[in-house]
Amino acid sequence: MYREYLKQRKLIKVDIEARDLSSNMIMELPPHIFKDLKLLQKLNLSSNPLLYLHKNQFESLKQLQSLDLERIEIPNINTRMFQPMMNLSHIYFTNFRYCSYAPHVRICMPLTDGISSFEDLLANNILRIFVWVIAFITCFGNLFVIGMRSFIKAENTTHATSIKILCCADCLMGVYLFFIGFFDIKYRGQYQKYALLWMESLQCRLMGFLAMLSTEVSVLLLTYLTLEKFLVIVFPFSNIRPGKWQTSVILTGIWIVGFLIAVIPFWNEDYFGNFYGKNGVCFPLYYDQTEDIGSKGYSLGIFLGVNLLAFLIIVFSYTIMFCSIKKTALQTSEVRNHIGREVAVANRFFFIVFSDAICWIPVFVIKILSLFRVEIPGTITSWIVIFFLPVNSALNPILYTLTTSFFKDKLKQLLHKHRRKSIFKTKKKSLSTSIVWTDDSSSLKLGVLNKITLGDGTVKPIS
Repeated sequence: MYREYLKQRKLIKVDIEARDLSSNMIMELPPHIFKDLKLLQKLNLSSNPLLYLHKNQFESLKQLQSLDLERIEIPNINTRMFQPMMNLSHIYFTNFRYCSYAPHVRICMPLTDGISSFEDLLANNILRIFVWVIAFITCFGNLFVIGMRSFIKAENTTHATSIKILCCADCLMGVYLFFIGFFDIKYRGQYQKYALLWMESLQCRLMGFLAMLSTEVSVLLLTYLTLEKFLVIVFPFSNIRPGKWQTSVILTGIWIVGFLIAVIPFWNEDYFGNFYGKNGVCFPLYYDQTEDIGSKGYSLGIFLGVNLLAFLIIVFSYTIMFCSIKKTALQTSEVRNHIGREVAVANRFFFIVFSDAICWIPVFVIKILSLFRVEIPGTITSWIVIFFLPVNSALNPILYTLTTSFFKDKLKQLLHKHRRKSIFKTKKKSLSTSIVWTDDSSSLKLGVLNKITLGDGTVKPIS
């Protein structure tokens, strides 16, 4: 009897200290269900199809030390849910982003979303290095192209203007990466403490806006440049090439469209939520299943609507262009010479589009998988945001300027001209030195001839 009594006392003690309610098909919890469990220290609610958690759900659990909410989506998550549990030291979520709503908890699982970790904004050391390297290459490369194309006068000024505008858009991606690197250093070692504040800040939203603006303007500009070459190669004598005024209108329109795409999520936060603040790098590539319906639809509309359509237009245009090139190869040399230069440009742009395909296909795959509720590892998302998309912006200056025959010829001319000037200056300096030495020698000789030394040692000038 006494042993049974001790056993019951032990069970009661265990029951008071811990409750395991995992995998019980619980769909709803009353608001004050835990009000009589004030001494509870461990609570496991994992793997339950809970649809909703009340803001004051855990208000009475002031002694709770461990809370397990794995495999539970919390659409209405907020900091107020976890503030009363000041003794909470361990918490387990299904999503790393949720950890930012419990900054006072010492250990939060999962430890990372593949982008950020409990300590750092950028969890991967390789990404920390690449964010600075790619930012520098992107900004320097695009600024160099802008400067060179402004200095070297091109035959097709409208095309050169389009390239410079594309460089401006790509350069914004470099600026975005510099800011990511800066804030990574700022929050190094204590990111979780400021994670929620950072993702809800105006700086994060502006950075997301900048990255989206750069991405969309670049996509639209490449589509326009492809269509321009399509008209020239497929219809070489049609005279439907846009002039200077038409090009200015089109380029201005592309920037306006890109700006509107990037700014629309700011207009209605109730509908879009925090569109740019779902992860530490502030780029809306992939969200969890609890994202707002408006932001999810808008993100799919941009990436699987506008960008995928632009990509298909580019692929279709180049397919028709190369079919046309193959057909015109059988025509007269006069026609071939007429379009030869444009074909070379088209070939170069093909490699630009190919690099775009390498960068954008992973994005399309991720968005399609998200439609089927497939969980995407955060590591993949981080590499796409930090490496693949920006690398496209970094490669564009090399592909559409530094490797062109026109640019290389102009650069050779400038180097040859500079070399000739350098040689001329060297010869001129050498000649000047020779002339001075000869003048000095003449003066010396003339001085000797114009003077005579007398017997008494005095010197007398010769008249």
